[in-house]
Amino acid sequence: MIDSEFLTQYQPRENLLQNKVVAVTGAGDGIGKATSLAFAKHGATVILIGRTLAKLEQVYDAIENASCPKPAIYPMNFEGAEEKSFHEMRDVFVKEFGQLDGILHNASQLGKRTPISDYPLTEWHKILHVNLTAPFIMTKTLLPLLQKSSGASVVFTSSSVGKQGKAYWGAYAVSKAATENLVQVMADELDGTSKIRVNAINPGATRTRMRAAAYPAEDPSTVVNPESIVNRYLFLMGDDSELINGQQFDAQP
Repeated sequence: MIDSEFLTQYQPRENLLQNKVVAVTGAGDGIGKATSLAFAKHGATVILIGRTLAKLEQVYDAIENASCPKPAIYPMNFEGAEEKSFHEMRDVFVKEFGQLDGILHNASQLGKRTPISDYPLTEWHKILHVNLTAPFIMTKTLLPLLQKSSGASVVFTSSSVGKQGKAYWGAYAVSKAATENLVQVMADELDGTSKIRVNAINPGATRTRMRAAAYPAEDPSTVVNPESIVNRYLFLMGDDSELINGQQFDAQP
């Protein structure tokens, strides 16, 4: 078993993801942007998925300017994404790439920070759909394509409040707790029957828009930037973690 301390010290080789196709959700900024750039710099063809085209285009340009494998953009708003949307995604991926070696489920929404007694039902449904249901449908739909890989990795994003719920974190905390369980269920089902591995990573306190929204009074300089933790994601996406399945990691021990 690999512990989180090992993860912090991991040094990926330059061609770790060469010839791999990796999809990243929420790729427009924050951790999604940083990991997309890192995956590309280590040889992957990255499919940039997100709801804001302008941000995806900026990441696309940054990857191209770094002379990395040409990425692709797949705009999608998870709020309105249903099963049909992901069937269309699968068909495009099959046609354009013919393979899929990894998925990083990074896209999430924070939702309202309010007591459960005041939590709006519409908000509850939206956050659970974006953070849990949409990633579930996406993974389920893309499983046949992942099965064709010599070794595919699916990485879900967890949170400390998914391990221990806290007041006022509402649907976000519940969605992350369910994500942890989904990882365990999928990993157990695929263990010994597939070359797909499924793990989760909790990025911890990281300088992102979501962190700023959750802690508006916090000094951003007191938390690490996303680039500081990308090596953890590279480990989980690359073949060095081929025997790691069903584990939950903290990016910052």
